[in-house]
Amino acid sequence: MPTLDALIEEIEKDLTSCFRIWLTTMPTNAFPVTVVQNAVKVTAEPPKGIRNNMRGFYYTFDNKQFDEAKKPSQFRRLLWGLVFFNALVLERRKFGPLGWNIPYEFSTSDLRISKDQLLQFLDHYEEIPYDALQYMVAEANYGGRVTDP
Repeated sequence: MPTLDALIEEIEKDLTSCFRIWLTTMPTNAFPVTVVQNAVKVTAEPPKGIRNNMRGFYYTFDNKQFDEAKKPSQFRRLLWGLVFFNALVLERRKFGPLGWNIPYEFSTSDLRISKDQLLQFLDHYEEIPYDALQYMVAEANYGGRVTDP
């Protein structure tokens, strides 16, 4: 990382240049502070509120998947439940210790994998295996991060 810091310091500013450097990082002590201080910062945070969070997912969702599902009406209903559950879990974080004792990092990838599993369950079983679906979503995908009972 010190080498990266030195290389960035050597770059001459040229307003006509098309050169840009994009870096992504998580909070860490190993990342040079001067790089962060001299950079333009962009953050992506989930929308505030349950309704906005749910809308945000549906805006990114491809409508073709509704049509390609073997059981489209069940898929729509169960997907709504997954999206609502995800929005509720994300919204609980803002209450701090009243919401979660430990600040868990739930994300849209948890929702995406749950949606994919829902599609697989609906495609491979005649009757919806609610127990298996509930276990995979609540215990494995989301509950796998929870360490405090």
